[in-house]
Amino acid sequence: MNLPSPLPALRPALAATALVALGGCATGPDADPRDPLEPFNRQVQRFNDAADEAVFKPVATAYVKVTPSPVRTGVNNFFSNLGDLWSAVNAGLQLRPRESGENLMRFGVNTVLGFGGLLDIASEAGIPRSRIDFGQTMGRWGVPSGPYVVWPLLGPSTARDSVGMVADAAGDPVAYVDHVPTRNSLYALRIVDTRAQLLRASNLLDDAALDKYSFTRDFYLSRRQTQINDMIDKGIGLGNGN
Repeated sequence: MNLPSPLPALRPALAATALVALGGCATGPDADPRDPLEPFNRQVQRFNDAADEAVFKPVATAYVKVTPSPVRTGVNNFFSNLGDLWSAVNAGLQLRPRESGENLMRFGVNTVLGFGGLLDIASEAGIPRSRIDFGQTMGRWGVPSGPYVVWPLLGPSTARDSVGMVADAAGDPVAYVDHVPTRNSLYALRIVDTRAQLLRASNLLDDAALDKYSFTRDFYLSRRQTQINDMIDKGIGLGNGN
């Protein structure tokens, strides 16, 4: 089995470090201290919005229109099942045996009885799912979030979560599919499936938000901190991850 090179996944984290070191920061009385890279981030979000309107949203819309709902559900179940395995690993790293066991059980049940994860038998059996990534794991053990950053095509993140994306990429089962066309097809299908799941939310955001950038930033940072606080409350937390 040929393992993928970690260098492409490391680029976002290295770029974040370089940007902070260069001091590309917003100033003024209204500057958000969590977002010192705001000028850069706003430019990236404009690029992302343009790419989404030109490519991702139309493709996701067409996917929803032409693909039967049971098929879309099966695709989403398949990728969610793969995510359960990595969530189990992260729960273990956080010393949360219950959540680790539940996610492992979900993965085993759905893989064996759910035709590779196409059917979500585990949810029907009442086995709960805990979505846990490596950025949350670092926050669970007190690693501060660092500045907010928006990555081209990847969207909102923080310095901590950008490093977490490197580990998440290494823990992604799709990355270890040897057949390159199959691996790339799975990546593309997951992107389309993810964007399709967000169609309604993105339409509401476009209609309701006066400043889409600020709304997205505040929602992302608040949600991530809530997730980490919840993990600390359930475990033996060593810090607040701020």
